[in-house]
Amino acid sequence: MKKTIIRTATVFCLALAGQHLHAQKVVVNREVETTNDGKMLLGHQLKDQFLKSPYADWYVKEHDEYALDQKAIGELRKDKINSYNIILFMGTWCEDSHRDVPRLMKILEAVNYPESKLTIIAVNRKKESPTGDEARYNVQKVPTIILQRYGKEAGRIVEMPTTGYIERDLAEILKKDDRSVIKEIFNK
Repeated sequence: MKKTIIRTATVFCLALAGQHLHAQKVVVNREVETTNDGKMLLGHQLKDQFLKSPYADWYVKEHDEYALDQKAIGELRKDKINSYNIILFMGTWCEDSHRDVPRLMKILEAVNYPESKLTIIAVNRKKESPTGDEARYNVQKVPTIILQRYGKEAGRIVEMPTTGYIERDLAEILKKDDRSVIKEIFNK
């Protein structure tokens, strides 16, 4: 009887683990051909995709010509942006994404941000991705840059930075997050 229960539990756990692994399977670097927009990235992407045609046409120029705000870059390093996860929603058809995605990548390169902590999700014109992540994060516009720490959202930049500079907006998010953590510690 005891062996039967153990075997049944083992089979159940293995089946559950198999389902979990199957659910975790995400296609990376998906590219689709559209009638109106031509080639378009869709779903989870790696940064290297932007260096391929036709995306390199807008990516490389904006990346190389963008002048970083070095003061804000210093603040990002000091406030440990590398301890945050970043989720980026963008559209390869979107002019705001053409401007801000290369800038964000240059900023992240300047602070040696680990690519493993960056999730890039490309959406179609309806702001949809194959995995439905846009609904989970309530994304209405692109680009949307979300900073998370310990699984909680610390802040986001939607469509364009309020200061005009992504690195300044990111630094502001980190400062606000630090203040909220301090309040949480001392209010308990």
